[in-house]
Formats: sequence, C-alpha cells, structure tokens
Amino acid sequence: MKKLANGCDFAGVKPAMMDLPYPPVQVREKNQLYAELLSISYCGMVSEMSAIMQYINNENRMFCGHCPMGKTILGMAMGEMMHMQKLGELIHLLGGNICYVTRQSGGRQWMWSPQCLTLPEKVGDMLQVDLESEQAAINQYNMHIRMIKDDYVNAVLERIIQDEQYHIMLLRSMLDSL
Repeated sequence: MKKLANGCDFAGVKPAMMDLPYPPVQVREKNQLYAELLSISYCGMVSEMSAIMQYINNENRMFCGHCPMGKTILGMAMGEMMHMQKLGELIHLLGGNICYVTRQSGGRQWMWSPQCLTLPEKVGDMLQVDLESEQAAINQYNMHIRMIKDDYVNAVLERIIQDEQYHIMLLRSMLDSL
C-alpha cells in the first residue's frame, strides 16, 4: 500500500510580526465601555479569535501542496495569538471580563462561533478572504482608537495595526505568487 505523509516541517515557525517592541500594557483607569469595545476585537465577528481560527483552518488545508504558504499562515496565526493575549490583558486591566462573549449596543450579547469564519476551498480565495479580514481588523482598530481616550490603550492598538499591515503585505505577496 502506498503511504500518505506530510512532508512539510513546521519546526522553527515564528510569529509573523513586525520586529518592533510593544508598548507596555497599561491603562489610565478602569473603563467598562473600553473593555467592551476591545472584547469585540478579542472575540467578535472581526476579531483576533476569528483570525486565529481562520488561519489555522487554512494552514491545515494548504500544508501539503503549499508548504511555504502554510508556514507563513501559521506564523500569522501565532502573531494573532499575541494580539489576542495583549487585548486580554487590556480588557482585564480595564475591568472587563475575559470570555468569548461581546456586549453590543442595546445590551445584546454575541458569543464567538465558527459562523464568524469564511472558509473557501481554493488557496487563492482563502488568501483573498484573509486579506479582506486583515483590512476589516485595521478598520475596526482605527474606529476603537477614535472612541477610546486612553493613550496607553491606543498605543497598543496602534502597534497591533502595524502587525496587521505586515500581514496584508505577506498575503498580497502570496497572492501574487499564485
């Protein structure tokens, strides 16, 4: 019988992030509204949680035929994990609850689920959806920065945006290579 095996080695994959330091994770004071805003980027429809899960799914489906891309996608997922961790710290410091539920206008609650993901079959479509998701995340972070009047929080969000812009560059490069 013929054996099927994965020849793609993920040893040594590092988070895909800009080589820049992060500002200290601190806040001016507790603020539940700010915590709720950040929870949207933590685990909402457009969120670090969604990006991580979408990247892991895509990497799992492309690793055999597109090993270098799979490694890049895995590195991007690792970068998003770092962002989620920073957001979790900020939410906690702001007095919020770290969970997979966001509160939205009108008191509605949203719980993260795989329905947040878009999972096309073709690699080019995967990369295009990932690119659009990164741009949506940047737009959301910019909206949060306009609403949050805490320069410590905004400094962390601005640094996260730099990584998201780097991810867009990587995704465009992978799309161009197809």
